[in-house]
Amino acid sequence: MFAMPPDTDAVVETALGQVRRGDRQAFATVVRRFERPLRAWLGSHAPPGVDVDDTAQATFITAFTRLTEYTPNTNFAAWLFTIARYQLQTEVTRLRRIADYRSRYAPDLLARELDRRANHGSVEEHKHLALLKACLDALDEHRRRFLTWRYDESIPLSEMAERSGRSVAAVKKQLWLLRRQLQDCIERKLATAQGESQTT
Repeated sequence: MFAMPPDTDAVVETALGQVRRGDRQAFATVVRRFERPLRAWLGSHAPPGVDVDDTAQATFITAFTRLTEYTPNTNFAAWLFTIARYQLQTEVTRLRRIADYRSRYAPDLLARELDRRANHGSVEEHKHLALLKACLDALDEHRRRFLTWRYDESIPLSEMAERSGRSVAAVKKQLWLLRRQLQDCIERKLATAQGESQTT
């Protein structure tokens, strides 16, 4: 699965020995040695929707807490990547359960929530919702799809980045700009409505 040069083996085993003797900070050496190859492996094996960073972090945490189960000077890389494989399987199973739940119940729950808001919302809430809809309708399809992915379909940032060909950081910035744009749009419409009411 992943082979290390002999000198790296020695460095990792030394660090693991220090961890066993109580030096928790020494595990940082292990993380540095495996972080990039582990993320690369997860990235090549994880289906869309899986957060590779979270899965890698869970792998390192699990390895740290279960270090007593590892036999020193055997093959730490193989042991770590076995943990990664199980972490990935667990995450895929979790996402499938969420997707199944949403496909069965989300439409009904959403309809109930919209009915509740329509029947019990204040006049002010109705006004804001109407303005938000108008501002959303004014967005072009390219920008609106980011909001649909994130808030209607609950797609993770990593998958949004993959779909759009952007980095996760760029997707985060795009969402922030869109939220800011919508807020500015609503505030402008409110100000316009208030100005018109004062002149009549």
